[in-house]
Amino acid sequence: MQKATNNLIRELKKQKRESCSLLFLDNIKIIKDALKLGLNPKYILVESNKKELFPNYDNIKYIVENKIIKQLSDSTTPQGVVCIIEYIQDKLMNPKTNFLVLDSLQDPGNVGALIRTACACGFNDIYLIDSVKVNNSKLIRSSAGTIFLSNIYSCTKKQFIDLVNTNSLYLIKTDMKGENIFNFNFKVEKIGLVIGNEGNGVSKDIEKICKQTVSIPMLNSVESLNASISGSIIMYEIAKSKF
Repeated sequence: MQKATNNLIRELKKQKRESCSLLFLDNIKIIKDALKLGLNPKYILVESNKKELFPNYDNIKYIVENKIIKQLSDSTTPQGVVCIIEYIQDKLMNPKTNFLVLDSLQDPGNVGALIRTACACGFNDIYLIDSVKVNNSKLIRSSAGTIFLSNIYSCTKKQFIDLVNTNSLYLIKTDMKGENIFNFNFKVEKIGLVIGNEGNGVSKDIEKICKQTVSIPMLNSVESLNASISGSIIMYEIAKSKF
């Protein structure tokens, strides 16, 4: 183990700004989960009082000051470690299970929470259409590391529409005027749930390829729920027979 040089720190700061393929993980549990799954870190930076962490990685582990951890971490309360991992984007593929489609979602907290629920419900394939990037640190924290257990595809609308049409995929979307989700008859083996943008909902291009519309009944004149909450309720309802 060695002390990080100024050149290395400058290079990592540059990569954090510019690279879309590097994940800067700053949560110890998420880092350990990623390493258990076989992801290979490029660097592990630790404060001196954390140097006993990750003993099998001394060849790429560097001692840094607390201020460096704060500069490379997006967390308000850094845990004294930053692990830089190269993240290879999944090549766009046909889903093998129920799947989640996020249409232009921009809130990384919402996206991370939806990925976490999707993983818990067996929605193993997740399509991010013009949405927040998967290497966003808040998204990673909100997902509690489940991005490493899911097949996540970042794509354009055209790419996704072509995939749907080529494979005759069955999509449903949410709307207040849709069929009550708790009365919904799941006639197909594989369902794709579309969650639209936080402010504008599902885009017209994606709406055109949806087969059905569902809604969540609400009392007390409540008109809508947060995207991650409504998506979670519907995914659990679709997947309930598997539990």
